[in-house]
Amino acid sequence: MLRLLVVDDHPVVREGLRAMLDAEPDLEVVGEAGSGAEAVTLAAALRPDVVLMDLRMPGLDGVAATARITAAGTGRVLVVTTYDTDTDILRAVEAGATGYLLKDTPRRQLADAVRAAARGETVLAPPVARKLVSRVRFPAVEAPTRRELEVLAEVARGLSNAEVGRALHISEATVKTHLVRVFEKLGVGDRTAAVTRAISQGLLPPP
Repeated sequence: MLRLLVVDDHPVVREGLRAMLDAEPDLEVVGEAGSGAEAVTLAAALRPDVVLMDLRMPGLDGVAATARITAAGTGRVLVVTTYDTDTDILRAVEAGATGYLLKDTPRRQLADAVRAAARGETVLAPPVARKLVSRVRFPAVEAPTRRELEVLAEVARGLSNAEVGRALHISEATVKTHLVRVFEKLGVGDRTAAVTRAISQGLLPPP
């Protein structure tokens, strides 16, 4: 019997995962946590075989909780989330997550992934695997700076270069310079593509 800890800040999601997993004869949910901090505490107390971890939660997020749990050796972490941006995936993997699944994963696949994670095998949802391979094959030359992302965030709001300049108290020429650099770093040729690429990579929040 594999012992599981379910971590998500939404009670309905936790209940759904518990119902799916407890239906399997060899899986048992022994605890639930609604935050990253609670997950760390419960993992240390319960020593589950696998922790099913959401990423974005208030306070200590899923990535930080994953890092603490894996460092302490109190359970293998399988990320189960709705987010599949490059940044989220890489942060979770770097924190020590054994696998990364999306919340639309069918029950049978989820159960098989839990069993694989318990064996120490890497489990990735197909879209996640594709993004990781793409990231390795086509690594970013240089990440946009904070100021460049601030400019791009204003562009995402629909502001013109002049309006962005007034909002950030910089000249329109400086705005153009920042945008040119962002285009080069993201490998795009226009404002719309830059915003779209930045959102897909987790550099800007979704609209």
